[in-house]
Amino acid sequence: MAGFRYSAEVLASFPNTRGGVIHAVSLDNTTALSPLSDLYRAEQERVRADIGDAPLSEIPSLSAWRATFSGFGVKPTQYRSAAEALLRRLTKQGDIPSINPLVDLANLVSVRHRLPVAVFDQRDATGVTTVRFAAGHEPFTDLGADAVSHPEQGEVIFADEAALVSARRWCWRQSGQSAARSSTVEALVTVEGQHEGAEDDVKRATEDLVELFARFQPGADLRSGFLSPRASDFLP
Repeated sequence: MAGFRYSAEVLASFPNTRGGVIHAVSLDNTTALSPLSDLYRAEQERVRADIGDAPLSEIPSLSAWRATFSGFGVKPTQYRSAAEALLRRLTKQGDIPSINPLVDLANLVSVRHRLPVAVFDQRDATGVTTVRFAAGHEPFTDLGADAVSHPEQGEVIFADEAALVSARRWCWRQSGQSAARSSTVEALVTVEGQHEGAEDDVKRATEDLVELFARFQPGADLRSGFLSPRASDFLP
């Protein structure tokens, strides 16, 4: 059964963690959608103008992720959160290329709300995905790679019940197996925040995603939830 949770150990170390999650089935990720592409381009232009020359490190949601990465031993300027990496590309290169409808939806909401958003294909996942500290033996295959690697002990990872890692360094990078592709029909979509005010911001971003999925994935069946130290499990 697909699901998502934060381990008690992670929440004890990072009590500001807030997460939104959507479980979606009956997805269609095969066809590029012109209305979505137009909206995606327009949002990129708006966000780029809004940020202007302001340093990304001064955006509270991104700054909080830098502190979180440092908290489990990762250099935040070497490994940037997914949201910071997207916004860095947008502000330095001018645009974020379209990949596929599901990834474009996630990236649109990520830059709009300045929060990491990820789409995890559930085809190879076993049971519930848990955000936890790595033991160091769990298998991870990077995007575009064939070789299996392993996280560092104590690193925060997303891992399923078979210990297969779908994301390393929390919200830094997904695995190849979990990446959304044309064949994706079932996915977990996550939105996460660590900053003051993250509870409201993550809820708004999750609601935004639900509305966009209803618009651009009308055949999908969606279940959504909000996670915090008070309620750390999502079992649709």
